[in-house]
Amino acid sequence: MLLADQRTIAADPATVWAAILDPEVLRVCIPGCESLTGSPSEGYEAIVTQKVGPVKARFTGHVTLSDIVDGRSLTISGEGKGGAAGHARGSAKVAMSPSEGGTLLSYEVDVHVGGKLAQLGSRIIDGFSRKMADQFFERFQTAVEGPAEDEPEAVAVGAEGEAPAKKGWFKRMISR
Repeated sequence: MLLADQRTIAADPATVWAAILDPEVLRVCIPGCESLTGSPSEGYEAIVTQKVGPVKARFTGHVTLSDIVDGRSLTISGEGKGGAAGHARGSAKVAMSPSEGGTLLSYEVDVHVGGKLAQLGSRIIDGFSRKMADQFFERFQTAVEGPAEDEPEAVAVGAEGEAPAKKGWFKRMISR
């Protein structure tokens, strides 16, 4: 399944680029991510728990960054095995360009599943894949930008069972 979208992030391209290379930002942005260890150059080992329809699985896998054009684009690829539930593989081609109001972040996501997950049907898998991509990039935008002016600064991108991370923490951290 292939899907594409874009969003404007209210931060300069250098800040957005630094955030997408930061393993802590990636960990917080990946829905259901329990752990993410490694480096941008060597890749990351990840543990992610997800429920797709009636199937809940804990995936262990590898995330890599490739096709890197410094400050402009990269591809985030991941592959995970969920035991009896099956396996999932996907990639997101991400491009950044300066725009009025910040950085235009465009992405194309491609997802493939196998095993028990594939038996759920393309409608469920497609909907789930779109939801995961939207959540990742929404969390990424929130981590970089901070809360909207009318929102309280509390909230919400921590993984299950852990204290939520504050919104906009990455942008505040690098602007010091």
